[in-house]
Amino acid sequence: MAIKSYQDQAELLLKEYLLADSFIPYTSIIVGISACKMVYDLTQLFSLVYFKSYSNLTKMQRVEWNNRAISTVHAIFITVISLYLVFCSDLYSDHRAELMIFQASSLSTFALGVIHHFISMVAVAYAMLIGEGQLYIYMVLISETTTPGVNLRWYLDTAGMKRSRAYLINGVVIFFAWLVARILLFMYFFYHVYLHYDQVKQLDNFGKVLILTVPLVLSVMNIMWFWKIIKGLKKTLAKRH
Repeated sequence: MAIKSYQDQAELLLKEYLLADSFIPYTSIIVGISACKMVYDLTQLFSLVYFKSYSNLTKMQRVEWNNRAISTVHAIFITVISLYLVFCSDLYSDHRAELMIFQASSLSTFALGVIHHFISMVAVAYAMLIGEGQLYIYMVLISETTTPGVNLRWYLDTAGMKRSRAYLINGVVIFFAWLVARILLFMYFFYHVYLHYDQVKQLDNFGKVLILTVPLVLSVMNIMWFWKIIKGLKKTLAKRH
């Protein structure tokens, strides 16, 4: 009976507090921090056992090695969630009674709580806490598709595999992933905003500024980095001939 009572209390705590709508943002942040710590520690343990080059790295290189593992796991998680919510779920469907720009769910709010990128933190916090404009945040977050490839490139470079075939293939994959997820996708983003601007303009002034300026700044940065990727890929291919 005592065990049953503890189980009931635990379920009540989970449903009434941790997963209550008002607590989801804070629960997700705690879960995100805990997950980062777990991935960091597991990466350190795994790398010491399976990667001989890890023990030869400097302290700062080890820290970056572990942090990039967190970045990769997060990117995979948020990309899957973003693709599902934007293209598979009907959460942001125009066929719903409520306007698309104001739609949110427990899952969409929870997922935003584990975001760690500073440049978009204000926009993410707004969408998470206010519950508005989440569709456009997730459209932008699909660009995280490129992060695992970028991190893998750093790993290959650090492991002394810059002249390997894997390094070349990685560069080509990054080129096409960046083109789709950070150039073409952002073009679609602004086209979608244009088509639904009657809804966007119903946001408060701060929300409209975030929806329009943060993606614009990211777009400029994406184009600059894409130009560097093109030059780097051309240089790598030239060395191969």
